[in-house]
Amino acid sequence: MNGRLFSKPPSAAEQAMRRDFAARPGNGALLTDLYQLNMIRGYLETGMTETAVFEFFVRRLPKPRGFLMAAGLAEVVEYLEGLRFTPDELQWLAESGRFDATMIDYLAALRFTGDVDAMPEGTVFFADEPILRVAAPLPLAQLIETRIINLLHFESLIASKAARMVLAAPGKILLDFGLRRAHASEAGLLAARASYLAGFTGTATVPALPLFGIPIFGTMAHSFIQAHHDEAKAFEDFAHARPDATVFLIDTYDTEKAAEKVVALAPKLAREGIRIQGVRIDSGDLAAHARKVRPILDAGGLTEVKIFASGGLDEHDLLDFTRSGAPIDGYGIGTSLTTSSDAAALDCAYKLQEYAGTPRRKKSEGKATWPGRKQVFRRFGPAGRLAGDWITLEAERDGDGGTPLLAPVMRAGRLVAPLPTLEESRAEAARNLAALPEPLRRLEEGAAYPVTVSEGLQTMAAEMDRRFGES
Repeated sequence: MNGRLFSKPPSAAEQAMRRDFAARPGNGALLTDLYQLNMIRGYLETGMTETAVFEFFVRRLPKPRGFLMAAGLAEVVEYLEGLRFTPDELQWLAESGRFDATMIDYLAALRFTGDVDAMPEGTVFFADEPILRVAAPLPLAQLIETRIINLLHFESLIASKAARMVLAAPGKILLDFGLRRAHASEAGLLAARASYLAGFTGTATVPALPLFGIPIFGTMAHSFIQAHHDEAKAFEDFAHARPDATVFLIDTYDTEKAAEKVVALAPKLAREGIRIQGVRIDSGDLAAHARKVRPILDAGGLTEVKIFASGGLDEHDLLDFTRSGAPIDGYGIGTSLTTSSDAAALDCAYKLQEYAGTPRRKKSEGKATWPGRKQVFRRFGPAGRLAGDWITLEAERDGDGGTPLLAPVMRAGRLVAPLPTLEESRAEAARNLAALPEPLRRLEEGAAYPVTVSEGLQTMAAEMDRRFGES
């Protein structure tokens, strides 16, 4: 960041903060909403520092979604483990005049010392089910709200979208092509991670390999073809540049004629030890073009060459291609994935459920919460398919032997055990998708899944309503 973005010359503290933010975007303690700091000041002035319990959940599913997939826990843990205000941030807060020395001293010593319970990444979940619970001193638990929502919301949103595409195109290669349409760099990187977790094959986003170990893929742009005077020569030059990843984009001019040029070039490349791996179609009626290109390639002996499609695709397109038997082997998905364009946000919340050992309940119209620390039990039917979920108080037990979904992650600010690797979380996601009831696996509109609120939880809510109604 530089001064061109601002209306006045930055102070020394602001300059230092900008350098620090550029080095670690997203992980600074100051990346929060002002009202969190306002409330912390109020809590400190009144001595309200006992343990608070907050839970993150989604109030209701977007209409196109029959289920959601939990993602982002690894980034939340990384954020909590590194939570601290830098000297430059503290200096800026002090110079702002908004907060007194007592609060600045509190923030200087602040580290995450709380407990975290969560559903493992890759777990399928439904409305009102907490996927993460934090128990920590109230000012601390309040401060982290913004970043926790920011991370869990986005990665769960993208993983849920990607999971639908995985179900819509079983057995197909699925690649994330969405960095250029993502809402800035962090969103693009986290979308690559979330989609891979949900079952995508890889991504075109280069840093996803060194950062997360995600396989990266890339073909070519139309500009490479256009920069050449001859399309066949463009193919040949690209093959020499990338002999180990030779995939040609064939729709710049005439898709079928380009496929014929690929067939004509193949013997020459084969003599040079270069094997053509695939062709990509990025425009027009993709299924119709694929049905014409496949016979051309096969007749030329290129039966092993795969056909990839891209260009404004979403899961509904993939379903249509699958049902019609279009000869497409893989897809590159961009805008609809990294922006979740048909459902661009989840109605999610991180709400106070208990303070100082007493359950708390929000009664706001349309936004009421279930009180207390909760657990989610999942029951399975024949063939291991999901049969129903029960939201209970943490102290309750599911008498029918359901599996608890929230598990300990951190205690007193430290990991209970190493988090699963991304590959392990990816396997968890695959197991969860395989266990979905068939209507949800088929992405049927309006497909429902039973989620029941326990009698104990309902009784507690009713008792709290009576108590606060009388006060």
